Amino acid sequence: MLRVCLAGLRVHRLRLVLTTVAVMLGVAFISGTFVLTDTMQAGIDKKFTASASKVDVAVLPKRGGEEMTQRTVAAVRAVPGVRQVHPMLRGEAVLIGKDGKAYGDMPPIALSVTTGPLQRYDILQGRAPAAPHEVVLDERTAKRNEFAVGAALTVLDAAGRERRFTLTGLADFGIDAEVGWRGGLGFTPEAIAAVTARPGLIEIDVLGDGDPAALRRAVAAAVGPGYDVVTARELGERLVQRAGADTGVIRIGLLLFGVVSMLVAALVIYNTFAILIAQRMRQTALLRCVGATRRQVFGGVLLESALVGLAGSLAGLVLGVALAGGLSALLGGTDAGVSADFFTVTPVAVAAGLTVGVVATVLAALLPARAATRVAPVAALRTEPEPGGGRFRLGLPRTIAAALLGGLGVAVALAGSLAMDKGESAMLTVAAGGALLFLGVVAVMPALVRPLGRMVGALPARLTGVPGRLAVANAHRTPRRTATTTIALTIGVGLMSLFAVVAASGRATALAMLERQFPVDFQVHTQFGTGEPDERMRLPADLAARLRERPDLAHVTELWRRQARLGGDPVAVGAVTRASLGDLVNPPVVSGSLDDLRPGTIAVHRSAAERRGLAVGRTVRLTVKGGTVPFTVVAVFDGETPLPPYLLPEADFAAHFGAQGPWMIYAKVRDGADPDRARQALEQATRHLPTVKVTSVAEAKDQFNRAIDTLLLVFGGLLGLAVIIALFGIANTLGLSVVERTRESALLRALGLTRGQLRLMLSVEAVIMAVIGALTGVVLGAAFGWAATGAMGESVVFALPYAQLAGLMALAAAAGLAAAVLPARRAAKASVVAALAHD
Repeated sequence: MLRVCLAGLRVHRLRLVLTTVAVMLGVAFISGTFVLTDTMQAGIDKKFTASASKVDVAVLPKRGGEEMTQRTVAAVRAVPGVRQVHPMLRGEAVLIGKDGKAYGDMPPIALSVTTGPLQRYDILQGRAPAAPHEVVLDERTAKRNEFAVGAALTVLDAAGRERRFTLTGLADFGIDAEVGWRGGLGFTPEAIAAVTARPGLIEIDVLGDGDPAALRRAVAAAVGPGYDVVTARELGERLVQRAGADTGVIRIGLLLFGVVSMLVAALVIYNTFAILIAQRMRQTALLRCVGATRRQVFGGVLLESALVGLAGSLAGLVLGVALAGGLSALLGGTDAGVSADFFTVTPVAVAAGLTVGVVATVLAALLPARAATRVAPVAALRTEPEPGGGRFRLGLPRTIAAALLGGLGVAVALAGSLAMDKGESAMLTVAAGGALLFLGVVAVMPALVRPLGRMVGALPARLTGVPGRLAVANAHRTPRRTATTTIALTIGVGLMSLFAVVAASGRATALAMLERQFPVDFQVHTQFGTGEPDERMRLPADLAARLRERPDLAHVTELWRRQARLGGDPVAVGAVTRASLGDLVNPPVVSGSLDDLRPGTIAVHRSAAERRGLAVGRTVRLTVKGGTVPFTVVAVFDGETPLPPYLLPEADFAAHFGAQGPWMIYAKVRDGADPDRARQALEQATRHLPTVKVTSVAEAKDQFNRAIDTLLLVFGGLLGLAVIIALFGIANTLGLSVVERTRESALLRALGLTRGQLRLMLSVEAVIMAVIGALTGVVLGAAFGWAATGAMGESVVFALPYAQLAGLMALAAAAGLAAAVLPARRAAKASVVAALAHD
């Protein structure tokens, strides 16, 4: 049987090429994920190990412990054996760009940099700052602002005064998400204390003489139990945790897509072996006639599948390693902040890829192998009709299973979407319901092939005539085979449709909320306007009045925000221009009315009201500048809004906090006015204020839309592999069917069907299979996208991305057409006489 199996593979190797490719792609995804994440982790570990190895001992603040101060630094310096100490300070500093305005939406991160052996950051160009008037920049910020080494930089200090610095170098501040997003400046410890508003002491690095263990004990005794004193190795581990650089989450996320790909590949493998077993029925029967047992036939099929799986897995492993290497090089050359210089291929990556590929292939071949054992020896002596043909009947067991799975799946999904509290648990419940319903669809899919095939094939049959009608009949002929082929495509397209619906709904929800609650055109705020309220966030008190004089602005709304105390806890309190409340500023009201917001009253956000047990009519006692003042709750509002959780009347806010500049200004363009000119007017009015930003709401929408589109593109790219594998399945099924129908195709040619019509028939057949799979996937994806959006939150707006879903259908049809090119070409090239003699 081994020799027979190997001989069969040699003779019919082309029949299994696409199956091997399907295995290869699935394994490449899985093995490539392991190699890529292992490489990233190795680079991260090496980077942090090299950084931490420069110190002997480090003092870190303990969670919930004491705050580190300069007294802590002095205590460390006084320890015998301490040779050098570097207090690592961290804050934020305003960098003025070449346009005279502050760089970035938020101030860059300011870090202390020293010279000598305790210099922890890599200087890529130039040198570290050695004097208070020198500074280094991260490479990305320098590039964006076109700053070169030696340039003069302007930085605003905590009081808003301009300070001049000389750029001495470009630095790599390591894997730091905030620095990567906001940019980073490196100052000497003396300069950073003067520039930043409140620099935080995040770490004290110590270099000593003698035994590091003894030094650690001495430093720990000097600083007391309120701090963690760690060795270089422990510091490296802490740095990895602080940076959030654990690649385990990335690996799990990518492997989920790998599992989807391997599931689709398993369906392709199953269908391929089912067709091959059906085509080799007489050969199998002949083996039984000459003495092969059922066990030998079963083992022969499994051996064949194992060899195919091994070949595909080996090729997939090579491809995965190559792809991981390319991605590692790409990441190493970008601003991702991850070093990919340590390419790593571990035994786990190799074993995972090979095991998954071989096991999935063998498991997928079990049912076809079992079917092969049922072939009677007498079948070798007669011509059997095509296996799997004829009308498919569900049967009572399958009908019951499909009904139970489908009904339970719908019930679970509806419970998660409509009955449960919105959030993660509800979404997981919807996902479980979707999985159950999908299993029900798999069970019933062979019975759906005929009606779906007639519906999908109606137009092609009408347009193409005889070839189209023959294609529809061919798609009906083997319902199990067609169902398995289309289900593979349903998985990929269904998941892509689900993500498209969720993304479109998220986009629609955010934009609708923005339009409803703040229907404005521009917002004016300082560069510090996204954090907790402080003095730096205030705009000039007269700015709004000057903007109201502009003829092209219809409405100018001020939003004030300060901090008060409630029950000993700090809370954000604010006010908004009275004339705009309920008009331009219109958050959804849960109870009460914003019209009742008058002196002595307050409106509370629902989350704060639920946390504090507040309702309309209750009293809130806020500790403000003049003491504790009672306010009566007259409204509870909701929604994601810039409004503070406690909203006072404009007059009360001014009375208790004093006259001051607003936290944010909103401006609406007058009807008929030019928005560009209005934008120029706002820019002109704030030109002398370097930290003030003018943001267009349209720009914010575009930025949000780009983020959603990028996310959708990433998910679509990852799921696209599953779709590609499914299309290989269609090509494989069609290619094997061409071999199976050799005599039939020749007879059609003899009866007058031209080569072009034969190619057209096979192409339409492939398109029908692809559209059936895509249509099922789009329907399921859209339905569970609706359920998922219902589970996300109360105010989520469901949106159906018709263009994207139609694009998926069109893409599936085009891909199905492409999958039919080679099989159709092979069928059309066959000699009619030779094909009629085919057995």
